[in-house]
Amino acid sequence: MEFLFARPEIETPSGLKATSVTTSIFKECGFRAMLPKFYTSPVETIFCPETQQSLYCQLLFGLIQRDEVVMIGSTFASTVLRAIKFLENHWQEMCSDIKIGQLSCWITDSGCRNAASLIMKPNPVLADLIEDICNCKSWEGMIRKLWPKAKYVGCICTGVMKQYTEELDLYCGGLPLVSYFYASSEAHCGINLEPLCKPSDVSYTFIPNMAYFEFLPVKNDGNESIEMRGNNEITEAVDLVNVRLGHCYELLVTTSRGLYRCKVGDILMVTGFHNNAPQFQFVERQNVAISVDQEKTSEADLFKAVTEAKALLDPIGLILTEYTSYADTSSAPGHYVLYWELKEKERNHYTEPGANIMVECCFRMEESLHYTYQIYRKKNIIAALEIRVVKQGTFEALMDYYVSKGTSLSQYKRPSCIKSKEALKILDSRVTGKFFSPKPPL
Repeated sequence: MEFLFARPEIETPSGLKATSVTTSIFKECGFRAMLPKFYTSPVETIFCPETQQSLYCQLLFGLIQRDEVVMIGSTFASTVLRAIKFLENHWQEMCSDIKIGQLSCWITDSGCRNAASLIMKPNPVLADLIEDICNCKSWEGMIRKLWPKAKYVGCICTGVMKQYTEELDLYCGGLPLVSYFYASSEAHCGINLEPLCKPSDVSYTFIPNMAYFEFLPVKNDGNESIEMRGNNEITEAVDLVNVRLGHCYELLVTTSRGLYRCKVGDILMVTGFHNNAPQFQFVERQNVAISVDQEKTSEADLFKAVTEAKALLDPIGLILTEYTSYADTSSAPGHYVLYWELKEKERNHYTEPGANIMVECCFRMEESLHYTYQIYRKKNIIAALEIRVVKQGTFEALMDYYVSKGTSLSQYKRPSCIKSKEALKILDSRVTGKFFSPKPPL
């Protein structure tokens, strides 16, 4: 059961048709021929233009075929998590549909309804079973309970997707999270030769015949963000065979389809070799940073600080499900703003975190950020870091906003730093509490 979503074609100014790589694969005759044999989702649900209807039907058909499902997945961990949260809100309606053998009336897409007519029939026994499983105090291990033959959950859970692994593990109930490969729009790059390792330990072995790969050296000054070398330093690209263990590089790709030394924008670190092929861990996206003054806080810096701070939530039974940031420079000095969405480990027991805990989270984050930030904070060049707690479902609304602007649900990546004014309005309209660091880091 994979959650797959096609995007509509667009026309370039020159009149050419363009679409995403995955959509072009979905349109191939070979994929359409194998789809009924290997996937629970009919092709009509994949090409359904309305995301909510598509997701509802893909989940519904996956439940109907629950005894045949051996894998659950999507391209990214965020999509799998979105699907499970969607199921939390709609399982009763799905059970009703399964019981009577008909789709809900709000599913208006003709393709989805035609596909349902071939699959669905009244099944009150299955509906009662699913209802008994879902109607429980905690959804811990729910994926394993609903799909008992599933062996693993397949999705990319490295890079920016690392933040979703804790919550996804809660639903998986011990099922391994498997990141198969490392790929980009420019090229397929590498595969994970140890698929059952922990997401934090994943390294991708580069396949040299997928493209011509080169690597620009980058530096990491210990407590600082990874940055490109200065203009007076050597920035010559090295070939695949000349990368050095423990060093970081920005990936360049040259392909037979016309890309020449294209900067992918990913920073990778060499972790080892398989025969002579280097293995890389994804570190961060180049230039994905939040900055108020001269300091640069990268995606990796931010993730590290959030990880340190969210540990304070464990004793009170809360987990951080989503976060993002932006640099508020509307007043002087400017400051970092973090939006946090929290969730209780047990359902129906959510209580707002106390102010003392959240203030301590702010301070812990500042203590965990890099040296330059801390110096600027002590000199009041940067004001106190702020955490804004938002209502549950806020980041789903944010995802819906970006999907409405043309982003594919299966390709969605939550931005680490928000720059869109409309996106900020969505977040700010759902804030339930604001908290500030009480003092500069020691």
